[in-house]
Amino acid sequence: MPSKKAVVPRHVAIIMDGNNRWAKKRFLPGVAGHKAGVRAVREVIETCAEAGVEVLTLFAFSSENWKRPADEVSALMELFMAALRREVNKLDKNGIRLKVLGDCSRFHPDLQAAIRAAEQQTAGNTHFILQIAANYGGRWDITQAVRQLAGKVREGSLQPSDITEDLINSHLITANGPEPDLLVRTGGEQRVSNFLLWQMAYTEFYFTDLYWPDFRRAAMQAALDSFTRRERRFGRTSEQLEADKNTSC
Repeated sequence: MPSKKAVVPRHVAIIMDGNNRWAKKRFLPGVAGHKAGVRAVREVIETCAEAGVEVLTLFAFSSENWKRPADEVSALMELFMAALRREVNKLDKNGIRLKVLGDCSRFHPDLQAAIRAAEQQTAGNTHFILQIAANYGGRWDITQAVRQLAGKVREGSLQPSDITEDLINSHLITANGPEPDLLVRTGGEQRVSNFLLWQMAYTEFYFTDLYWPDFRRAAMQAALDSFTRRERRFGRTSEQLEADKNTSC
């Protein structure tokens, strides 16, 4: 049987979709779906950590989600704040480092302070990295990286010819971390919705019709098992991969 290191994705990214539809199906307000989704988050974190995944990135709130009804956005912000305060000690106790990816400047100052405090409290943890993408968009991420590089060109510390893919990558908000090996999207939709656009150049996709609150331990394990059956060629042929395996034996 293949070793965990050979088959488990280092970085799993998840678009947590279907909370509203889950609630609507049960004649509940939309926020009830988001609250139910928190329980799924816990089980997915546990499953990934136990399987040997190193980084889990959850798309919690996109830069486009501000267009949603004001009462829903307000409820989401309150839920985010409550989850931070309630879960940070548990994350810290289990050696999990929390990072929030996105433009936090639009959040209420109290939420910004809670994010900073949670990140600082867990900064030394190395067992597992949990990244929450909040007010994040892939185009925003690429744009802010380009702006940084343009500023360096303007001040003369960088030449345009020095700009490489690695340099751009180092200015993304995910700099220094592994690119996603596996993207999971719940809720039946099959698109990336402006999530980690640069980083997912070679990511394997896994789509499920399950709404996020119903995506629990067994469902996450099924997604990980699916990854073990993928052949990741990165531009090469199957024959080349097989030759490499034989050479390394």
